[in-house]
Amino acid sequence: MPDPAPERTMALGRTAAMAPPDADPGQVRTLLYREGLRERETDTVQEARQAITADPGLMAWVSMTDPNRTQLTELARTFGLPSLALEDAIVAHQRPKAEIYREVLFVVLRPARYDDVHEKVEIGEVHLFASENFVLTIRHTDQIDFEHVRERLESGPHRLAHGPLAVMYAVVDAVVDAYAPVVSGLQDDIDEVENQVFDGDPGASRRTYRLAREVILLQRAVDPLDRVLQDLMAPLERPDRVAPGLPRAHGSDHGLNRLHNDLRDVADHETAVREHVDGFRQLLQNIMAVNNNLIDQSQNEAMKKVSSWGGILVVPTLIASFYGMNIAPHGFMHWVFSWPTALVAMAASSVCLYTVFRRRGWL
Repeated sequence: MPDPAPERTMALGRTAAMAPPDADPGQVRTLLYREGLRERETDTVQEARQAITADPGLMAWVSMTDPNRTQLTELARTFGLPSLALEDAIVAHQRPKAEIYREVLFVVLRPARYDDVHEKVEIGEVHLFASENFVLTIRHTDQIDFEHVRERLESGPHRLAHGPLAVMYAVVDAVVDAYAPVVSGLQDDIDEVENQVFDGDPGASRRTYRLAREVILLQRAVDPLDRVLQDLMAPLERPDRVAPGLPRAHGSDHGLNRLHNDLRDVADHETAVREHVDGFRQLLQNIMAVNNNLIDQSQNEAMKKVSSWGGILVVPTLIASFYGMNIAPHGFMHWVFSWPTALVAMAASSVCLYTVFRRRGWL
């Protein structure tokens, strides 16, 4: 396998991790469904492929967790996945997207989790392949549990009866729901750093910058989802325009409308998350600007004080330096009141300058 192209490793600004061919095999489950009900589980993906080929009424759901390259290559060969889609599945850190490769719909999702201790957004990756009678879910993260998604779907067979699109809906719904605690965690930390800025904490700048980077990372995972959801809802809005072989929504018109409403509800949640993330980015920019202004103001105040004290000391210094010059003394220097007069002049000038600077707020 050639090295991945640069554009495939820069999607989210982090180093891509390819599935190594010699890694331990990941977990694979292959189940067959008929009209939303589980019929049986097969031992291999080849058996599942043979079953849906012999019986079009079946739907195969293959779920993989951290597969190695050998498993992915075998999966692609069995279900006829195109080479470009296989490359995307092997090379991690793809941008969220929905693409059509011949008779296969390929979707990339980026689930997220927030580490409150280290204040880091951890981004995972989920790949989905769907055709008319099979759906393949590939998980490169532990942030989404396919078994939990499966249990939710199997508890409502009426939804699972809609076919591969129903599985895609359930996975996307789980991904979007997982963004809620991430948004909540970021909100708490942004509130804390805002208080730090106004309290004059010197560590606020570093923390603000770090949070801004995490918000941008989350934004890159969330923003493309709007287009992905629109592509998933398209077969429900205009089923007559779905190309042959691509996943179609099965069932009655009432059921299809319900599935469409469910997807639209997920889209609403995604929009709310996206608006929160956009707000976080703007808020952090404002916090950074306010922090810079406060730092500049503090530096200006310090310079005013230094300049004020320097001005207060310069006049006595000039008088003292005049009397300390190594030249023959003039007659007035022998006057009995010359030194007291010089001391009074130095004190008076210092008090006068102090009063002026004090009134102007420099001291």
